[in-house]
Amino acid sequence: MMDLPYQKDLPVHLLAGCFNNTSATYKFYWFLALLGRVEIGETTIQKRDLFAEMVAHAWYTVNYFKVSFGKQDKLQAAIDQIKVLEQLTIDADRRLIFQHLVASENKQTLRELRYFNGEVPHRFLSPWFRAADSQAAYAASQALENQCLYALYTKHIEINPTWIGYLKQHAGILRQFCYWNLAVYLQAKNPNVPDIPSKLIKTPIRKTLTEQRKFWDIVVGELGGVDCIYTNRKLLIGDYAVEHFLPYAFVSHDLIWNLIPADRTFNNSKSDKLPPFEKYFKPYFELQRSALEIIQHKAPKNKFLEDYLTIIPDLSLFDELRIYEQLQPMATIARNNGFEMLLT
Repeated sequence: MMDLPYQKDLPVHLLAGCFNNTSATYKFYWFLALLGRVEIGETTIQKRDLFAEMVAHAWYTVNYFKVSFGKQDKLQAAIDQIKVLEQLTIDADRRLIFQHLVASENKQTLRELRYFNGEVPHRFLSPWFRAADSQAAYAASQALENQCLYALYTKHIEINPTWIGYLKQHAGILRQFCYWNLAVYLQAKNPNVPDIPSKLIKTPIRKTLTEQRKFWDIVVGELGGVDCIYTNRKLLIGDYAVEHFLPYAFVSHDLIWNLIPADRTFNNSKSDKLPPFEKYFKPYFELQRSALEIIQHKAPKNKFLEDYLTIIPDLSLFDELRIYEQLQPMATIARNNGFEMLLT
C-alpha cells in the first residue's frame, strides 16, 4: 500500500483515509479532478468543472476498455447518457470532453452532472468530520474544521490555503495514490478482467507492432503466404495487418499468442469486436501452432516464444484444448463486459 508524504502541520492521515469504505468511484474521480484544477492554479473551483472533469477522467475506462464500475455506480451511467446526448466519440480526448461539458446547455446533460453534487463534495470530507448530514458538513467545511481540505459552497469549493502547497508539491504522488486505490477498487469489481491499472488512463500513442511483424514475416515467408482466417484472402509479406484476435481494449497487451496476420481491410472493420469462437478459433489455433513450430525451428531464441508461456507452462503443451480453455473464458468475460460480437 502506498503512503502519502508526511507534513507535520497537516493531517495527511485524514486525506489518506478519504478512500476508505468506498462504495462507488465518485471520490476517486473527484480527487483526480480537484488535483488537476489545483495544479493549474485554481483554488476557487466551480463544482460543474469538477463534475465535468470526473466524467472526462473516467470516459476512456468506461467507453473503450468497458471496465464495470458496478451496477449502482451513477458515473458510468452518466457517461453512457452523456455520450449519446453530446454525440461524443468513445475515444474523445479528455480535454475535449471537459470543454464540451462545461459549455453544454443540454438540460439533461446538466442534470447528469448535478447528480454528483448530492453524493461526493461533502462525503469526500468524511475523514475530517461527520459528513453524512450535508448541511452540517457545509458549515463545518466553511469553518475549516480539523484543517479539512476545502470549504463547500453552493456552486463552488475553496481549497484550504494550508493544503495548497502540499497538493501542488506532491501532485504526482497524490495522483498515483488515487489511481492505486482506484485500481484496487475496480479490480474487486472486475476480478476476471486483466490489467486494470493500464485501463485507467488513455495511452497517448499505441505501441507499434514492428517487432511482432518480424515474427510473423518469418512464418509467412516460410509458408509462402497464409490465408486470412476471416476472409480467406492469401496474405504475403508486406501485405497484411497484425491484428489482435481478442480485442486489445480487453487484454491491453501485444503478446504474440493473441496476434495473427489478417486482411488489412477486414482488420479495420473488425475493430474491437470479438470473433465467434465456433467459426474462428480452430483456424486461429492452426495458424498459431504453425507459427510456434516454425519459430522454434527457424529462430529458437526469438524473444516472442516467451509470450506463449503466459498461457501455458511449457511450449510442448500447446494443444487445441488447452488454448481453447485459456481463451474462451476471456472472450466470455469480454462479451459480458459489453464488447460486441463480430457479425459473420
